[in-house]
Amino acid sequence: MIRTAVCDLLGIDYPIIQGGMAWVATAELASAVSNAGGFGIIGAGNAPGEWVRSQIRLTRELTDKPFGVNVLLISPTAQEVVRVALEEKVRAVTTGAGMPGPFLAELKERGIVVMPVVASVALARRLERMGADALIAEGMESGGHIGEITSFPLVPQVVDAVRVPVIAAGGIADGRGLVAALALGAQGVQMGTRFVCSQECIAHPEYKRKIVEAKDRSTVATGYRLGHPVRAIENRFTRHFAELEERGEISEQELIEFGTGKLRLSAIEGDVENGSVMAGQVSGLINDIRPAREIIASMVREAEEIIAGLQRFRC
Repeated sequence: MIRTAVCDLLGIDYPIIQGGMAWVATAELASAVSNAGGFGIIGAGNAPGEWVRSQIRLTRELTDKPFGVNVLLISPTAQEVVRVALEEKVRAVTTGAGMPGPFLAELKERGIVVMPVVASVALARRLERMGADALIAEGMESGGHIGEITSFPLVPQVVDAVRVPVIAAGGIADGRGLVAALALGAQGVQMGTRFVCSQECIAHPEYKRKIVEAKDRSTVATGYRLGHPVRAIENRFTRHFAELEERGEISEQELIEFGTGKLRLSAIEGDVENGSVMAGQVSGLINDIRPAREIIASMVREAEEIIAGLQRFRC
């Protein structure tokens, strides 16, 4: 069995964490991942705190395993989501798109594991000094909001820079990715796009279809002008957004307004041409929709077979 420090930290069987994706990382998916031995996460996005509370309580009805909540720090509801996480005493909180400094001490005082997403070594060092229990080093291959460094150079540099466990994210969908992450020094992996294509994920079937049909060059990144680039599958929306960005004829606020609500439009309503189909470059590796339990079991089995096979390369 592949067991690492992350398993002990979170009380899970396998070092596989589900990304806290807005709109689609709900109780149904989080509980399925946790029941399969991984670590499920409810994605708060811009949702109000009471919605997150209802999701936490539903997850507890569906699993007795540990799970967590992802806090989008640029969200206007971030503070109330953190308050709910404290009151409900979830096992862990992951954070992204900002600095969790104002909340970190109180979360840790309540015994909640704090695992911020980082896209640079400097941020990783700073958050370790602030008391983060683990760090999720996410490369720009990932879906949604991205940084500037790919996973292969980012993960080992973060591992070398900090003492807390590092979790690799971005470009991982199978056992090969898990083994590669471990070889780079990570203690686990986080996957988002792969779990979108699970039977338990509530994402619209059209959203899942776009990922399953995607190829290696199907995703694009837009939003660099805003300072918050986003990776998604190329479609009518991304092409229009890129055109507006390049022409520079509208203000940044108008760009933001043009993009507002587009993730929900695709992920929930199923309009995968006019909405934002956020997904990582690993989409080209995903060819089916399976139960979360099968995804995790096959991933662990493949990783164990690869590790065993590597013995033939002994010096």
